[in-house]
Amino acid sequence: MADDAADAWRPPAAESDQDIEHSLFGEILDWMLAPLLLLWPMSIAITYLVAKSIANEPFDHALEDSVTVLAQQVKEINGKAVKRLPGSARDILRADDIDNIYFQILGQRGDYLDGDRDLPPPADEEPRRAGTVRFRTDAMHGTQVRVAYTWVAPDQAGGGGDEAPLALVQVAETLEKRARLANEIIKGVILPQFIILPIVLALVWFALARGLSPLAQLQERIRARSSDDLSPIESHQVPEEISPLVRSLNDMLARLSLSIDMQKRFIADAAHQMKTPLAGMRMQSELALRQTDQGEIHRSLLQLAKSSEAATRLVNQLLALARAENQPRGGGGLVTLELAELARSAVRDWVPTSFTQHIDLGYEGPADGAAPVAIAGNPTMLREMLSNLIDNALRYTPAGGSVTVRVRADAAHAIVEVEDTGPGIAPAERQQIFERFYRILGSAAEGSGLGLAIVREIAIQHGADIDVFNNPRAPQQTQRPGSLFRVSLPLLRDDDDDEELYLG
Repeated sequence: MADDAADAWRPPAAESDQDIEHSLFGEILDWMLAPLLLLWPMSIAITYLVAKSIANEPFDHALEDSVTVLAQQVKEINGKAVKRLPGSARDILRADDIDNIYFQILGQRGDYLDGDRDLPPPADEEPRRAGTVRFRTDAMHGTQVRVAYTWVAPDQAGGGGDEAPLALVQVAETLEKRARLANEIIKGVILPQFIILPIVLALVWFALARGLSPLAQLQERIRARSSDDLSPIESHQVPEEISPLVRSLNDMLARLSLSIDMQKRFIADAAHQMKTPLAGMRMQSELALRQTDQGEIHRSLLQLAKSSEAATRLVNQLLALARAENQPRGGGGLVTLELAELARSAVRDWVPTSFTQHIDLGYEGPADGAAPVAIAGNPTMLREMLSNLIDNALRYTPAGGSVTVRVRADAAHAIVEVEDTGPGIAPAERQQIFERFYRILGSAAEGSGLGLAIVREIAIQHGADIDVFNNPRAPQQTQRPGSLFRVSLPLLRDDDDDEELYLG
């Protein structure tokens, strides 16, 4: 059981960095302080190196003077280097309360003349040149020492050329005084930094808080608004860097306000349109209840059925329009489909209705062997669009007329046309017919005025254009110019059509 419980429990998944809220104040503070805290140790290291260089310079000069004086005491007698260093001079040379001083004098053949025998000589590969004082760091009795040394030509007492045998003079001292001076220099530089650094941090914190205060003020102004206040935010009261954000927010508020106004208008229009069929249904039901004659009851029930059919159609169209308006613009849920097959299927659904109304419903597709009319679309929405166009044509075409659905393609567009032999549409009203609940005056056809509004919304979702013309093939002698609705959709190229065609 314990194993089952352990298997059933799973630790929570780690939170993605994208889901973690980041503080703008913290981000800026991190990016300002991180380089500062990184550079501070580097500053200490550089200061230490500079302090050591500064501390070495005066002591190196003192060592150089000691070597120079000591080299002047080396002379040549009978072809052999000798030293003339009195005991008092040796005591003065070693006089130091802090560091140990060592010296050494070697003859021309490396023979010992005076000083400390165990002071290490320079490297053999180093070139020898008289009169030049050089420095190196070495070890004496396990302790680091600074050594100043020079080569001496005894016959010239501190001068001479490179060819003559040379004697070696070295003076070394430990590094205690140098370390103390370097530490004093570092203390003098670093200690003020410990005082300045907290002050810098406090100033950075204050500057950031002061600089970001307009964001807090903007937040309070937005929070103080009522839930129905969609008026623009005043952008002149915010810094220049925040103005683009405020303008974008104002644009969003304007779009939201327009959307809410459209929804309110839609709800008001829908409520108004629903009153008529509902009132008719109530009236017919009350009338049927009061009737005793079976014929009158039957007629009332027929009217009740018609009213309920009209109400059902209105509700379905309202739902279709809401669904069309809530589709993502520019292509959410689009698939590659064959428009001709989709149109043929939609026409087939309306054939029984056309028989009932005695209207000739026909379909004209691309020629046999022609390339498929491929588009990217939502098959459900496009089928709804075609159904509304066909329904609109059937409603306005009198008995004995004809309705034709045609699919073709040009160089860049897939075109679907629905033409009828009805009364036609005046040019002045061809834009208004796509408005919600708009009905042409004098029209006897039943309808809610939503069908073409649905067509327009679906066309917009698919980036299509809608044009309305008189039907050029309508019989002229009937005085009915008819209508031609043309929807032009973007045609898929061959290189874009990589998926299997949806055939509806």
